[in-house]
Amino acid sequence: MSFRLGLTGSIGMGKSTTAAMFADEGLPVWDADAAVHRLYARGGAAVAPMAALFPEAIVDGAVSRDALKQIIAADPGALSRIETVVHPLVRADREDFAARQASDIVVFDIPLLYETGGETEMDAVAVVSAPAKVQAARVLARPGMTRNQLDAILARQMPDMEKRTRADYVIETVTLDAARAAVRQVIDRIRKGMRDA
Repeated sequence: MSFRLGLTGSIGMGKSTTAAMFADEGLPVWDADAAVHRLYARGGAAVAPMAALFPEAIVDGAVSRDALKQIIAADPGALSRIETVVHPLVRADREDFAARQASDIVVFDIPLLYETGGETEMDAVAVVSAPAKVQAARVLARPGMTRNQLDAILARQMPDMEKRTRADYVIETVTLDAARAAVRQVIDRIRKGMRDA
C-alpha cells in the first residue's frame, strides 16, 4: 500500500512546479486539474451527465469550461450541481490511478484539497506556499488576470495561513532551489517514518 501524500496550495504558490519536482524524484503524481480535463474532453466520463444537467455547456462533444463559468455566474447554485456530477468521477479517476502504482509514495496534486475535505483520504499533506506579495506578482503576470479576478479566486480558497497550520509539511517556493530541497526533505521524512513504523 503506497503512502498517499496530498499536495495543495493556493493559486500562484508554485504547486505545479513543485508537483513536477516530486515527479523528477521518481514519484507518480496524479493531477486533479488534468483529471477534470480528461473527464470534460470529447468521450470523457463527465460529458453525458453534464449534457443532461446543462446541455448548453456542451460544445463540439466536450464540456466547455467557459460555458460552465457563464452558467455559474448566472446561477450560483449551479456550482454545487456540477460538483455533484464531477467530484465522484474525479475520485474514481484518482483511485484508479492509485491502484495502478507500485511506488512507496504517491503524490496527489489537488488544488482544493482542504476545501473539499480530501485531506481525510491522505496519509499526509504538503502545502506549497510563498509570501502574499510573491503570490500576487506571479498571478497578476498571467495573461488577462486582474486584481479583482485574483481576489475572487482567493475568496473561494482557504487562506494560506490556515493551510500552513493544518499541513504536515510546508514547502516554501520563493526560489526553485529551496523548493527542490524541501521536496527532497519531505520525501526523506516520509520514508524514514515508513521505516520506523
